[in-house]
Amino acid sequence: MKVGIVGLPNVGKSTLFNCISKSKAQSENYPFCTIDPNVSIVNVPDLRLDKLSSLINPQKIIPTTLKIVDIAGLVKGASKGEGLGNKFLSNIRETDAIIHVLRCFDNPNIIHVDGKINPLSDKEVVEYELVLKDIEIIEKRLEKLKKTLRSGSSEIKKEIEVLEKVLLQLENMSVDRKKYSDDQFEDYIKPLELISFKPILYVCNVGERDLSSGNIYVDDLKNVVENKDSEIIVISAKIESEINELESFEEKKIFLDDLGLEESGSNKLIRSSYNLLNLHSYFTAGKKEVRGWTINIGDSAYDAAGQIHTDFQKGFICAEVISYYDYVQYGSELKVKEAGKMRIEGKDYIVSDGDIMRFRFNI
Repeated sequence: MKVGIVGLPNVGKSTLFNCISKSKAQSENYPFCTIDPNVSIVNVPDLRLDKLSSLINPQKIIPTTLKIVDIAGLVKGASKGEGLGNKFLSNIRETDAIIHVLRCFDNPNIIHVDGKINPLSDKEVVEYELVLKDIEIIEKRLEKLKKTLRSGSSEIKKEIEVLEKVLLQLENMSVDRKKYSDDQFEDYIKPLELISFKPILYVCNVGERDLSSGNIYVDDLKNVVENKDSEIIVISAKIESEINELESFEEKKIFLDDLGLEESGSNKLIRSSYNLLNLHSYFTAGKKEVRGWTINIGDSAYDAAGQIHTDFQKGFICAEVISYYDYVQYGSELKVKEAGKMRIEGKDYIVSDGDIMRFRFNI
């Protein structure tokens, strides 16, 4: 699963990407500093993994991961090829979700492509270009379908009906995933990789003094998106960059304490991106390794077994399941068993976030 960081040029995308990935992607004070997308696999912060490791003392600790992509800045006219528009839109179509970074700070020394700070206007520019590209894709698909409609295929008629509904929504800037059945989405919409249907997380990049309380830019954005099932988080890319320069955990902890923060914005952003993709984790825990595994929310024990190995699925017998909180309370697998807190579950069991699992199988 892949999350793309998007936004206008010079809003802090690459700076945030560097902080998240601990890399050195080019980040300068001019438009189109990023041309080719920067890609990084990042660990998903999870204190539960650290706690389990402290109880078990394993040889290895393996966290869950997420792929983050820093994509070139977009400008007006991108859908028609302006700036790096065609390249940008092609890259973002390949992602599964979007982190939209918006500049919510004043700084005359940092160039804004439109010459003024207005995150609501910036948001509209980006999303309008995404919609225009999606309209182009839908229109081409409908044109092709209508040429083959003479065959009388009922399936083609169904697809045309759904896509015409999508087109109308796009033209009205009112896309709503909930208005389509799962079958309609999977069969007709998802294959087109429409950008407007991807889940989105808005990141307000603010100055240090606005990190805890926000500002008028953040408030305006919250008023616009509060009823659209989209999350907003507030981060200071400048602060994150300073944290990123510190080497030790102790130094970072002191820095965060001074700012009144419990954790870095980078960690918060990674976890929010993980949730944005409708993902959560289960664990396997033993002396050899404590490991987090990524699954979709709602996946079964059978699905979870397949994440480890296809043989676990093919020969699935049962899953031994311990709640994370029970494990922490009793301190070891043996004591959990003695307390009668280990459960035996079948392949249809819906895995809960944080379950500690061992699979029994036979090939």
